[in-house]
Amino acid sequence: MYMFILKKGIDESTLKEKLKSSSASYKFVNIYGMEIALVWPDSEAEKIYDYAIEISTKIKRPFPLASNEWKKEPTKIRVKDVEIGGDKIVVAAGPCAVESEEQTLTVAKAVKRAGASLLRGGAYKPRTNPYSFQGLGEEGVKILMNASQETGLPVVTEIMDTRDIDVFRKYVDMVQIGARNGQNFNLLREVGKLGKPVLLKRGMANTVEEWLQASEYILSENNGNVVLCERGIRTFEKATRFTLDIGGMIAAKTMTHLPVCADPSHPAGKRELVHSLALASVAAGADMLIIEVHPHPEIALSDSEQQLTPESFEVLMNRIRGVANALGRKL
Repeated sequence: MYMFILKKGIDESTLKEKLKSSSASYKFVNIYGMEIALVWPDSEAEKIYDYAIEISTKIKRPFPLASNEWKKEPTKIRVKDVEIGGDKIVVAAGPCAVESEEQTLTVAKAVKRAGASLLRGGAYKPRTNPYSFQGLGEEGVKILMNASQETGLPVVTEIMDTRDIDVFRKYVDMVQIGARNGQNFNLLREVGKLGKPVLLKRGMANTVEEWLQASEYILSENNGNVVLCERGIRTFEKATRFTLDIGGMIAAKTMTHLPVCADPSHPAGKRELVHSLALASVAAGADMLIIEVHPHPEIALSDSEQQLTPESFEVLMNRIRGVANALGRKL
């Protein structure tokens, strides 16, 4: 595939006519302040010449917009006033599931005191068992919004269905695509069109390349605000809930300009493992962590065994700060 980066303010009508009259397939994308034409196959793209083209680059990877073959500098994503992808390690924290106004606000205040920058919480819950707690839905999103207004922490929460796009447009600061929807291509496209920052979790059976190609669905809708999240993949190992693929996370980081996040809670499955997985992720180069915290994990309606108490989360934040300082980063 070829990527044509067009000159700013130039008339591209002639280029479009040449593409239409050729046998090439193409897509125009406006991203990172640039107008880009993706053109394929190579044999047809190589025949296209036009004064509107400033740079022509051959992209070898199957995720051209996410690839660092053309964009060498790391992309920094802003969620309100929070920057992800810079020197600061960003931590999103909060309950696995929003259960009540009091529970959510208690956690939000606690994680903010400990140094978290974003409030996470599940309002729509994808559960393996249909009889498990499914979340509060739109009511849960509104509870998160109220906690955000009280604490100043921007909200990141998961969307499961394109029918809920308007709710997320109105109330949510960063949209999470969960592992089970990591290859729900219609959802990826619609979330891309939403224009908000996206936290894209790796599907539990996805290769790194498939994960990056999933991000391409969002990027190709003119939305470059994507953070990739490694949350553990399914392997034969039973000692942990999932296997946190730190190697895969860093492999992704060598291939893309997008920031990378790690979720230590889900692969751990047990709260006593969360600290070590979080610290290992930071040491390996994660730009962001997303961690589950509950005021009383033992009575949580979902994932009770892997959620930290606010006190344990505060200890972890201090430990993360130490690792970050050793790496020349900050928290």
